Amino acid sequence: MSKQPRHPFGGIYAATLCPMAEDFQVDETALAGHVAAVSAVPGIRGLLANGHAGENFVLSRAEKRRVIEVARAAAGPDIPIVAGVNQESSAELAIEAREAAAAGADAVMVFPPNSWALSLDRRAVLHHHRAVLEATDLPIMLYQAPVGAGAMAYPPAVLRDLVVLPRVAAIKEGSWETAAYEANRRLVKSVAPEVAVLASGDEHLLSCFVLGSDGSQVSLAVIVPEAIVALDAAVRDGDLAAARAAHEIVYPLAKAIYGTAPGGLATARLKACLKLLGRLDCAAARPPTPALSEPEIAVLRGVLHGVGLL
Repeated sequence: MSKQPRHPFGGIYAATLCPMAEDFQVDETALAGHVAAVSAVPGIRGLLANGHAGENFVLSRAEKRRVIEVARAAAGPDIPIVAGVNQESSAELAIEAREAAAAGADAVMVFPPNSWALSLDRRAVLHHHRAVLEATDLPIMLYQAPVGAGAMAYPPAVLRDLVVLPRVAAIKEGSWETAAYEANRRLVKSVAPEVAVLASGDEHLLSCFVLGSDGSQVSLAVIVPEAIVALDAAVRDGDLAAARAAHEIVYPLAKAIYGTAPGGLATARLKACLKLLGRLDCAAARPPTPALSEPEIAVLRGVLHGVGLL
């Protein structure tokens, strides 16, 4: 296990949440505190705002722009911020990318529209990403969806076309399967070695880091940033014992938050954990995401106890 060079957008990025009040409006004060706390942790290289954990699918364009503005002010000028952009319409996507750039983002991550889960056309995928490239001068990141997300998970031929587009800086590899992760990483490095491959399957970070990674973008880094940073550093240093110790903290949380059906409750679980830890006052997630039941919260409390956080 040898150390690998860092890319400009490599390292550990925390995928931030979007704190909300009880009326489901964005709580900008809580958001600023959340961003400041996470970005101050040693070893956190940058932030991914307006990702799936940030509820980008239920925020308006204006809200997403404001999230980036608040995050930029809270994180300061030295923390890179990647803004997730997610629209079904390529025209709307281009506007959202321009607004993210104006709000202070350093790069944008293009999420595949949910409609692509039903069917995918290579020409549509390339057009969607080119719309962002034409709308802004920022670097862009790709998002490789989980293997269970239907056609949203780009097949090798499409992924090959995407990584050679101009200004593609990185890919958040979220296949959530180590075999697919390795195959995609090998493909990317064979045709675009300068593109950073960032592991994002929280349950499989240890495996992915051992296979090779330029870093990670994960929402668990808002709960246990120190453990994520330690896991990455241990693998890069070849210290398998330390890596396994960090994994014993990461894995139970990942299973409870992401590896428990239904997966759509992940953001609600993340927020509930931060509330249990005293880092959020309100765990509200915007509908249609439901509030967690007391038994569901009790499970999370038990896991937090088990890994020594409570």
